[in-house]
Amino acid sequence: MSRRRTPPPSPLPQRDGVDPVRVRLPGEGEWATVGEHLVDRLSGAGAGVVRGMLDDGLIVGADGRPVAADAAYVPGMYVWFHRELAPEVPVPFPVEVVYRDEHIVVADKPHFLATTPRGSHVTQTVLARLRHDLGIPALSAAHRLDRLTAGLVLFTVRPEERGAYQTLFRDRLVHKEYEAVAPYDPGLDLPRTLRSRIVKERGVLTAREVEGESNAVSRIEPAEWRGEGPARYRLLPATGQTHQLRVHMSALGLPILGDPLYPEPGPPVPDGDFRRPLQLLARVLEFTDPVTGVPHRFVSGRQLAAWTSYADWAGR
Repeated sequence: MSRRRTPPPSPLPQRDGVDPVRVRLPGEGEWATVGEHLVDRLSGAGAGVVRGMLDDGLIVGADGRPVAADAAYVPGMYVWFHRELAPEVPVPFPVEVVYRDEHIVVADKPHFLATTPRGSHVTQTVLARLRHDLGIPALSAAHRLDRLTAGLVLFTVRPEERGAYQTLFRDRLVHKEYEAVAPYDPGLDLPRTLRSRIVKERGVLTAREVEGESNAVSRIEPAEWRGEGPARYRLLPATGQTHQLRVHMSALGLPILGDPLYPEPGPPVPDGDFRRPLQLLARVLEFTDPVTGVPHRFVSGRQLAAWTSYADWAGR
């Protein structure tokens, strides 16, 4: 079996911290020209848009030169272009850099800002902002947080080292602590460890627990209660399934304040509505650096608004 060749480097620079799109022409096909293939491949954009990009020289080959619409189809050829992005509502909260060296960047992410480009969130992401602000175009995320969750995220500076840091998360060698604000239940026996099987289907907003071998493990501990109102909890996930802590807290009858999906999805939250953020924070990230051997422990400087001032949070 032949080994797939490594794609050539992009001839186009990033734009606002976002990589250009790379397309590889299939090894087999009945297209006579590059333009014919791209019109078929990018049908969602519309034939007129694709042809216009070709005519304007916005689609380039590995040498950086514009690809002509009538250029002969070459199997395995790579082309690049920048997508025309829809306007995004700016997230008006800063990304704080808590640590930076030649290998990693640790950022303290605000609520409402996605970790990496996905769906309709492209430029309004932590990754795009950091690439632009720090001048590190090769920066990559070693893991992700939900868009609505705030707290610590680890990024890698060198592409060749990213796998080593991702392996830390895969092999559960990263100690993670979260903080949440949720209802108080005096009859609930805590702390406890929840184990279940969680599945998240593509295109479905919520994850759910199903029968089967557990793939999600979370320890839930009470942290503080003031005698009235909600309580603060310490959450220790041993695994990293999508929405895991939100699902497990809801299963206990303690849905996290501000959660628009659990226990039941509510009305869609309009873009630009930054009221009542989800009260979930990735508070602590601790690991031994796989490249340098240095032990790291990082603590978020953010506070959950419903705990510091519930009335202000609820009245927003």
